Amino acid sequence: MNPRLARAVVNGLLIALAALSLAPLLWMLSVSFMQPGEASHFPPPLLPSDPTVHNYRELFARAGMGRYLLNSFAIASTATLIALLLNTLAGYAFAKLRFAGRERVFRTLLAALVIPAQVTMMPLFLMLKQFGLVNSYAGAVVPLMASVFGVFLVRQYARSIPDELLEAARIDGAGEARIFFQIVLPVLKPILVTLAIFVFLGSWNDFMWPLIVLSDKDLYTLPVALATLSREHVQDNELMMAGSVVTVLPVLLLFLSLQRYYLQGLLVGSVKG
Repeated sequence: MNPRLARAVVNGLLIALAALSLAPLLWMLSVSFMQPGEASHFPPPLLPSDPTVHNYRELFARAGMGRYLLNSFAIASTATLIALLLNTLAGYAFAKLRFAGRERVFRTLLAALVIPAQVTMMPLFLMLKQFGLVNSYAGAVVPLMASVFGVFLVRQYARSIPDELLEAARIDGAGEARIFFQIVLPVLKPILVTLAIFVFLGSWNDFMWPLIVLSDKDLYTLPVALATLSREHVQDNELMMAGSVVTVLPVLLLFLSLQRYYLQGLLVGSVKG
């Protein structure tokens, strides 16, 4: 096949797949600007006949979406910052520090990856209940503070740091804390951005755990609030689509803005790991 023709066929297929992937998101955005009841017509319209922001005003004025947006942002941001600190410390320790049982403990942690998260939800809930953290922001953050996957991700990347660099710093009199913050962290920047995206997206999109641990409506996150709203406005498709846009748009913009660092962290980590 002619190379130019082959390139055109491949590009055409990629464009078609991209269009299929984006079509639901674009229609969701279009419906969010439609008049109430317009999306229920058959066949459903692709574009609003008379665009309006009424649905967004309803969300923030009556449904309290602003409060839920702040809840999600607070929980996701706090979980991301704590997870970055704990996972980075543990990953670096397993990669570069020598202590008794290091490999055995790490293999045990890796074995825990096969345990579904749903299995641990009930024991974790009972533990948080004993500490009085149920129905609180802290209770929603605790399961995201550290993960085996995060430790593994940082550990694999940190193994690429030359031991000679760390030994030279120790010979010069640098303590372990100074080595970690001034030498290790700058080198780990790509994988830290990747980990931050994973944790933030996971926290922002999580539905099951906030539904279990949060009973106060004022503490709901966006996914839980949107599910509750859908039961109250089951026929209001336009309002639901506006809520979906508000839920999806922040994380979509975050991912697009950090996509370069995200891919760099994955690719470099896979090569050096």
